[in-house]
Amino acid sequence: MPIHLRAEPGDYADAVLLPGDPLRAKYIAETYFDDVTQVNEERGLLGYTGTWEGKRVSVQGTGMGCPGATIVFEELIQLGCKRLMRVGTCGGLQSHHALGDLVVALSAVPADATARHLVAEEPHCPTASWELIHSAVHAAKELGQPMHVGPIVTSDVFYNPSEGQYERWSSRGVLAVEMEAAALFTVAAIGGIGKVQGIQGGCLLTVSDIVVEGVFTRITDDELRAAVDRMTRVALMTVTSD
Repeated sequence: MPIHLRAEPGDYADAVLLPGDPLRAKYIAETYFDDVTQVNEERGLLGYTGTWEGKRVSVQGTGMGCPGATIVFEELIQLGCKRLMRVGTCGGLQSHHALGDLVVALSAVPADATARHLVAEEPHCPTASWELIHSAVHAAKELGQPMHVGPIVTSDVFYNPSEGQYERWSSRGVLAVEMEAAALFTVAAIGGIGKVQGIQGGCLLTVSDIVVEGVFTRITDDELRAAVDRMTRVALMTVTSD
């Protein structure tokens, strides 16, 4: 039994949605799952398993930032999980973004220490699994959900004191900034410390803030809830597709 996810192999489904907020994990389970069972509450990292449209699926809160989230990714792999899909929020970095937009991450600039530690500080481009990207794009299209597909950046800090950092990322075509995806993509690529083959890592994001040209705009709580619901439906279709 892992240290932080106090569960046994089989308690989690092969496919797991990974919101940062444990209470959002609870909301997803209670709103979308049938036959729900809580499988973890250690350290407030709430995790649940149930079914969605007859297919077994789990949701597990990760907390904020790569160091803690990487523990969750690793222990899920130890428990036999294969499809790990982050479902989170992000700051939009492009002027054509609107609050509530969906972002499908292709890759994540590792502006954090954890992802770099995992590859011994060598140059590395954390990249999502093609299977999940492909399925997510098709699911969003099927639902009529507009989306942006491209690179994001994973940052160590939320309140960034580096003047002009967001503008520099934006000028390089980076779509959004968040705090966990680079580590997820890297852990999935190497298969965790056990080098497990066949792990898929993906990331869907809802634009909760716009950070463009020095202006910060925040989504309302009601708009965020509706946008997260749209993203969750795309994610569930993605991870349960054959």
